[in-house]
Amino acid sequence: MVGSIGVASTLTAGAEQIPAPAVAPAVAAQAAVPVADLSPPAKLPWGQRPQKIRTGRGGATSKTLKAAGLAAAAPDASGREAEQEFAPKGRTGRKSERTSVIPPEPPTPTPTAAGAKPTVYFHYNVGTQAAVTEGAYAKLTIGKPVLDRADYHTLAEIAVQSADGTQIVEVGWNVDRVVNGDDDPHLFVFHWVNGKSTCYNGCGFVPYSENIRPGDTLPYDVTKPFGIQYNNGAWWIAYDTEWVGHFPVTNWTVPFKQSGLVQIFGEVAAASPQPCTQMGNGRVGEDATSARIGSVTYLNGPTVDLNIRSIGDVYSVSKMTGRTFRYGGPGAC
Repeated sequence: MVGSIGVASTLTAGAEQIPAPAVAPAVAAQAAVPVADLSPPAKLPWGQRPQKIRTGRGGATSKTLKAAGLAAAAPDASGREAEQEFAPKGRTGRKSERTSVIPPEPPTPTPTAAGAKPTVYFHYNVGTQAAVTEGAYAKLTIGKPVLDRADYHTLAEIAVQSADGTQIVEVGWNVDRVVNGDDDPHLFVFHWVNGKSTCYNGCGFVPYSENIRPGDTLPYDVTKPFGIQYNNGAWWIAYDTEWVGHFPVTNWTVPFKQSGLVQIFGEVAAASPQPCTQMGNGRVGEDATSARIGSVTYLNGPTVDLNIRSIGDVYSVSKMTGRTFRYGGPGAC
């Protein structure tokens, strides 16, 4: 979803044709680490010792989790595939792409030409910094933004990537009916290999916790820490008070053991350049109650000083400090 962001903010329909993403093979271009050695650090990225999060029953909604003060619950997977196919995934240097995937509602997009694939338009409020690190973490407001029936997803995430933007690890929350089957926020992980997208919540991700998994439903109107940390042959994912799992470095065809760029952002993937989908919690970045990306911290890296901006004119961002900003909006409708 991420990459260099030196692009114009105007979204245009003249998008390049992007081939359908394919799972990048795990080529053993670097020394493999024995599975037994792939263990997480003793402490979470923010210094806390791991402890089990409080979870709800399987199928609990985000509203139920919020009311009960719980951190996650396994989704209701009845009638759904265990692993979702390749839903659209953006990068902050990309304004749009073509896709064969369409939102489940409405069942067919309005065609622009006979047989044409629909165009996905990406909108961002983003903080970015060139930074050599062993990972990063931040506190993200988990929202339940309204996803318009014609659009693909709305999300917030942390992305740690190589300096050239081709090797990437991501964690965050998303509202995505294609991936999750409902309108609640869910935990997600993702990674890119040699500039090619893989898939949500799988494609080489190794679960660690029996208590929290990618794809689980999350509460909303709460703030939780999310983190990514390299440790002994793997990029580890943390959420709230637990290690979720890891991406072994053997997923990549080149050495990828430190970042060269960190990006943290809100994103909307839409069917039009002026979408009705909300970002964050639906409030504009200038609103004191809008969604927040805060307390961004690097692991063995430089002082955090994010370059914070909007890419596109539909949503807004408000810088608070070099490591905290508010973002989002109700969309163009």
